[in-house]
Amino acid sequence: MTTSVNFMVTTRQDTKSQRLSLVSDMGRGNQTMVTEFILIGFSDVPKMQNFLFSVFLCIFGMSLFAHMFSIVLYNISTNLHTPMYFFLANFSFLEISYILTITLKMLVNLLSDNKTITIYECALQMFYFLLVGSAEYFMLAAMAYDRYYAICHPLLYNIVMRRDTCLKLILFSWFIGSIVSLIQTSLTFDLPFCGPNKINHFYCDIPPIVALACTDTKFNEITTFLIVLCVVVGTFLLTMASYIKIIWTIVNHHSAKGIKKAFSTCMSHLIVVTIFYGSGSVMYLRPKSSYGTDADKFISLMYTVIAPLLNPFIYSLRNNDVKCAVKIMCNIKETQP
Repeated sequence: MTTSVNFMVTTRQDTKSQRLSLVSDMGRGNQTMVTEFILIGFSDVPKMQNFLFSVFLCIFGMSLFAHMFSIVLYNISTNLHTPMYFFLANFSFLEISYILTITLKMLVNLLSDNKTITIYECALQMFYFLLVGSAEYFMLAAMAYDRYYAICHPLLYNIVMRRDTCLKLILFSWFIGSIVSLIQTSLTFDLPFCGPNKINHFYCDIPPIVALACTDTKFNEITTFLIVLCVVVGTFLLTMASYIKIIWTIVNHHSAKGIKKAFSTCMSHLIVVTIFYGSGSVMYLRPKSSYGTDADKFISLMYTVIAPLLNPFIYSLRNNDVKCAVKIMCNIKETQP
C-alpha cells in the first residue's frame, strides 16, 4: 500500500515537472508560438455592437473636433498666445494622439468579425499609448504649476513662465513618457506567451497582456507598480499641491464673487484630474489576480474615452478668452467679402 502511494506521488511530481518543462520550452520560443492576439473588447455583448459603435463614434468625433478646434484657435488668435493656452494646445495634441491610438482601433473592432492584432501592432499600440499617457500626467502637473504662478505669484509669472520654460516642461513630459513607454513595452513583450492569446480588453494594455504570460511575472508587476507610483502618484501629488495653494490664495485674497468663480473652475479641473489619475491608479496599482475582469474595460473607458471628451470643454472652451477669440474669428469671417 505504501509503495503504491509513493508511486502515485512520484508520478504526479513527474507530470508536474514535465508540464513546467513544456511551458519553459514553449516560452523560449514565444516569438514564433504567438504571432497575434485577439482583442475581445465588447464582443461579449453582440447585440450591443452597433449601438456601442454609434455612441463611441459620436464621442470620438466630438473629442477630435473639440481638440482640433482648440489647436487651430490657439494658432490663429493672438490673444491666446499665453503660457496657459500654449500648454492647452499641446495638451490637445496629446489627447488627439490618445484617442487615435485607442478609440479608432476599438471602433474598427466593433464592426469587424476579425478582432485580431499582430504582436508587433500590439506592441506598437502599447508603446504609443504609454508614451502619450505618461506625458499627459506630467503635462497636467505642468499646467497646474502654470496656474499656481499665475494666481499665487502674478508679479513673477512672466519672469518664471517664459516661452523657453514652457517648451522645456513639454519636452520633459515627452522625454519621460518615452522612457516609461520603452521600459514597460520591452518588459511586457519580453515575456513568453505560449498559451491563450485572447485579451479581455479593447486595446493592448499592460495588465491583461501580462495575465496571458506563461511564466512568473512578479518582476513585471513590481516594476509597473514602482513606475506608476512615481509617474501617476508623484505627478498627482504635485498637481494637488498646486491646486491647494491656488485655493488657499483665492480664499485669502479675493472677493466672495471671485472665490465662487475660482472654486467653480478649480472643481471642474479637479473632477477631470480625479477621473484621469483615479482610474489610472486603480488599473495599475493592483495584483495580477484581479486582471482581465469586465470592470477593467469600464475603468479604462474613463481615461481613454470620457476624460478626452471632457477636457476641451473644461479647460479651454468654457474660458472667456476662448469665447472672445471665437467671436473675433467669427467677426473677421463675417466682414470678409
